Amino acid sequence: MREAATMDVTTRTASPVAVGELGQSLGFLLRLAQLQSFEDFFSAHGPQGLKPGEFSVLFVIHRNPGIRQSALGQRLMIKRAHMTKLIRAFEDRGLVSRRIPDEDRRAIELTLTDAGIAALDTASGAFFAYEETTGAPLTLIERDRLVALLRKFTGIDEVAG
Repeated sequence: MREAATMDVTTRTASPVAVGELGQSLGFLLRLAQLQSFEDFFSAHGPQGLKPGEFSVLFVIHRNPGIRQSALGQRLMIKRAHMTKLIRAFEDRGLVSRRIPDEDRRAIELTLTDAGIAALDTASGAFFAYEETTGAPLTLIERDRLVALLRKFTGIDEVAG
């Protein structure tokens, strides 16, 4: 068992709070990092418009025209019911079109509409500019290393295209 460590968490708090062994927990630290990133994203300094999850879904559809809704949900780890609701909302906003292929009537293929591409283009500039600052406490080398480790941890391998 690891030696009990005391870690002070001062980010976003008025005074230090000891978290003990939680400071060595990968899951705990990933969750705090996600919450901090989302808080920054939704602040006045972050991009306005699409939520991070919405942006991610549209971005992946754009990179994979005709992607099956089930494959998209699996890759982004979005539950089927939530994915269905999200895609319907995108369709209602005119951002995504759905197609049922003749060879598999149970499948749904997704493509961005012209309005979806325009919304993504608008959001992409702000999103990726924001991404440049989200790792501000880290050096560029540290940020690149963290991204590489998280890609390894999550199993994300870039597919050509």
